[in-house]
Amino acid sequence: MYDLVIRGGTIVDGRGGDPFLADVAVVADKIVAIGPNLGDAREVIDATGCHVTPGFVDIHTHYDGQATWDQEMAPSSWHGVTTVVMGNCGVGFAPAAPDRHDWLIGLMEGVEDIPGSALSEGMPWNWETFPEYLDALEQLPRAVDVATQVPHGAVRAYVMGDRGAANEPPTETDIARMSAIVEEGLRAGALGFSTSRTVLHKSIDGELVPGTTATEEELIGIGRAMGRAGHGVFELASDLLPEWNEFGWMGELSRETGLPVSFTALQSPLKALSFEQQIETMRRENEAGANIKAQVSLRGTGLVLGWRATFHPFSFKPSWQQIAELPWEQQLQHLKDPVFKERLIAESSELPDSDLRLLGELMTVAWQMQYPMNDGFNYEPTPAESVAALAASNEQDPAEFAYECLMANEGQGFIYFPLLNYADGNLDFLEPILQSQDCVNSLSDGGAHCGTICDAAAPTFLLQHWVRDRSGYRLPLAAAVKRQCADTAVMYGMLDRGVIEEGYLADLNVIDMGSLTLKLPWVAHDLPAGGKRLLQEATGYRFTVKSGQVTFIDGRYQGKTPGSLIRGPQPSPSTASHQVAATD
Repeated sequence: MYDLVIRGGTIVDGRGGDPFLADVAVVADKIVAIGPNLGDAREVIDATGCHVTPGFVDIHTHYDGQATWDQEMAPSSWHGVTTVVMGNCGVGFAPAAPDRHDWLIGLMEGVEDIPGSALSEGMPWNWETFPEYLDALEQLPRAVDVATQVPHGAVRAYVMGDRGAANEPPTETDIARMSAIVEEGLRAGALGFSTSRTVLHKSIDGELVPGTTATEEELIGIGRAMGRAGHGVFELASDLLPEWNEFGWMGELSRETGLPVSFTALQSPLKALSFEQQIETMRRENEAGANIKAQVSLRGTGLVLGWRATFHPFSFKPSWQQIAELPWEQQLQHLKDPVFKERLIAESSELPDSDLRLLGELMTVAWQMQYPMNDGFNYEPTPAESVAALAASNEQDPAEFAYECLMANEGQGFIYFPLLNYADGNLDFLEPILQSQDCVNSLSDGGAHCGTICDAAAPTFLLQHWVRDRSGYRLPLAAAVKRQCADTAVMYGMLDRGVIEEGYLADLNVIDMGSLTLKLPWVAHDLPAGGKRLLQEATGYRFTVKSGQVTFIDGRYQGKTPGSLIRGPQPSPSTASHQVAATD
């Protein structure tokens, strides 16, 4: 008798094969049989009318702190994700000298907008070295598996102290020590190393992430340590400045070590190369024998603006600043006051003399780039759906219209403000990218940007928008699942998952594609110390199974924690075989 049978669903295998009707049988944490009319089981899931996919593998998250206290791992786990990779963009919490805890928290708070108070209260800090951090992660079971990378910022500060934090050049001895720490981390179980080379990433005190201006010698020295360990992805976020010759050293490192190098590819005014130039330059290096992959977001990357979010169009106006620290109930009373509303709209913003100045300016004038979020919101909105266009059709001032949008649902309304990946006012530029094997689905930033961005629902968006609802080109379901399962798993050497095949991990989703829907986000204050974060649920996930255990039913967590720490690359199951054919 099997432990679990998922009966009568349409299997989407994760490899891109044609979907087919079959049962899936599980014993312990493995898939053991696929075919028609499988036998009895202790637990049966009726998947009639649903699609059965592998659990999704999200390779770009920032749960480095949350994973030390949270077993549910929301919101990613709400969206069919059963494996997350953390430690991206050069920030994380190990290695950590005892006197650097607050500094590392400030670094993560500034770069990833994770409340420092939540990190301070939530993390146990029962580690110093990177291997000890992995041991600490291993102590807490979760609803998902977690894998992590060694972060450059933490390593540099650990080895060089204030010199490293200030981005001073390292000595040869410094590089050797950093390389040894990275090699040790990989041998202990890390799946990669990450660094940040963008001016967007700064600590809460406005300092660049350590390693932002690292020389080619430092980066390749660390990369060679990865080569000695024999595995790992070298991940980076970069502005791709021409003088840094990023693709040149990425190609050299990949060819020398045989390891993949991965960078975040975005439509961004800060990047020296256009999106198309980034892809073209990457491909020239790959044609010369490199293995560079572009991590791409599936939609516009931007802010969710709201009264209770981190930003809104009136954030820098004097009247708002006067009430910004009040409890929400008192803020709402002011916002409902017509006199306060009129005064707030009429005021000029008092913009900070910092990186936020440009954002503050854009939020009060770029109404054509802002879109009210209503039920069934389409994350590929048209110009006619912008605040500017809707205000004009209502013969209203756009600031007044935006104010009213934010007041929806007792002040819980939101405005979508895509700053990146939406320069054309659509997502057409991603159509060929989503069909390319040198580009990988990424940048959900799960666990990060708690009050500004809500993209952890990326797998749901992929299925709802790119597969089912989009006007124009749509991605076939089998290809979309492959991109979020086998492709992401293989890139990080996790060859035991992302596929529905005998011998593979029983990480599975049962999805009703007809009812799959993203709900509107909301602001919760459920992090330690009452820290806030934007959350977003979905309908349509009938069941999520992690390692053979049902972790979610209709989006509700069942309290089970079969997830664990992934240590090092995971081999493909020796017992894997081609699935048994079944008739449609």
